[in-house]
Amino acid sequence: MNIVNIYKKYHLPENLQMHMLRVASCANLILDNWTGSEINRKAIIRVSLMHDMGNLVKIPENFSKDEGFKQTRKKYFEKYGTNDHEINLEIGRIEGLTDLEIEILDGKRSRKNEETLKCDSYERKICAYCDQRVAPDGVVSLKERLDDAKVRYKNKPLSAWSSEEKAKHLTDCALGIEKQIMVNCSIKPEYINDANISKYIEILKDYEI
Repeated sequence: MNIVNIYKKYHLPENLQMHMLRVASCANLILDNWTGSEINRKAIIRVSLMHDMGNLVKIPENFSKDEGFKQTRKKYFEKYGTNDHEINLEIGRIEGLTDLEIEILDGKRSRKNEETLKCDSYERKICAYCDQRVAPDGVVSLKERLDDAKVRYKNKPLSAWSSEEKAKHLTDCALGIEKQIMVNCSIKPEYINDANISKYIEILKDYEI
């Protein structure tokens, strides 16, 4: 089944679909300009295309006046619970992600940036980095994206971004990950933008999972 049909199967709103397509497109752009050692390209694309399948539970009920959306959201809560990350992992398994891909999906979260920086997996680094380059409306610089995260989550006590100190550390680690990737890439961070990923979005809509 191609990825767009999987998105439809889970009734994901278009903005959430586009976020994952953009993240995967950023990854695809990096892979097309990769000069480092051999990496698992398939795993990177598959994880990027499916990394936020559970985020429907994070979308406020008043996001849409459509009664169908509200019913879908309610069914998500009833079937999967309220932990978006655990739902990401569960749907990933259901849709056939491998054990390695689930491991990457579990490890790529921004709260684990320090571990990602120190790890040897460039699959994990690329998935984490690309996700942290894509804002709700498109691709932005890493600093812009993480400054936004700092504002959005600073008043949430359980968030990894809840304090200035934590946020700075995670941002510093993210910038370190960016440097690690760019050393193995023939492009610079500013080349990763909406214009340069646009061709990949249409191609990836037909990607078979």
